[in-house]
This record gives sequence, structure tokens and C-alpha cells, in this order.
Amino acid sequence: MTTPDEPELEQEITPLVRPYVITNGRELLDDNDFSLITLITVSENAPQNGFLDPEKRRLMELCSGGFLSVAEIAGHTHLPVGVVKILLHDLTADGYLYTRAPIPPAKRVDRQILEEVLNGLQARFG
Repeated sequence: MTTPDEPELEQEITPLVRPYVITNGRELLDDNDFSLITLITVSENAPQNGFLDPEKRRLMELCSGGFLSVAEIAGHTHLPVGVVKILLHDLTADGYLYTRAPIPPAKRVDRQILEEVLNGLQARFG
């Protein structure tokens, strides 16, 4: 019990459905192509009819706005990453979602080449 001087503690909301129920008891596949930074969006050729579980519908709504990473999707849905990966795998296999590998980081350029470009620009433009 709290007194008027003490702030009320917020109760954490516990999930109503266990993760193994959401995934129908399935575990993450060994050949899983989803890393935390894999980008996901709704496919242009996504089937318009078909029954989707509430969790899968939520993923479709999230991804309809553009590309999101697997980590962002897990954060928005408050589901474990493994569960999200299983649901994303199902939706991708059924043609609802499109995945794209993250853009690789740029490779470093040789310093000597940059200095030569700079020297050339300074010689030309002063």
C-alpha cells in the first residue's frame, strides 16, 4: 500500500500468451537467415486473403510502413527475438514479407588516394 507522498509503482504487464503457444511449439531453425539487423518489409505481392494469427497481423502492420530490422520489430512487439524470427520466417515463406540483407559497411579507402585527390583539387582550384 502506498501513502499519498509515495508514487504508485507501475505493475509490469505479463504476457497473456506464452511464446511456445505463439510459435505452436516450434523452435528456431538452424538455417535461420534472420540476423538482428536483417531488414523486413511487406511484400508487394503479399496475399490479400488468408487467416493470420494476431501476432502475425501485428508484424504485418509494423512492416507496412517500410523496412524495419528484426531487432526493431522485436522491440515494438515486446516478444522474444526467437519468437519474432519464427513468425517472420513463416510470413516470408508464405509470401507476405520481403527480406533484405543489411547494407554492408563501407570499406576504408587508402589514405594515399585521398591525399592525391585532395592535392589534385587544390592544384586545379587553388
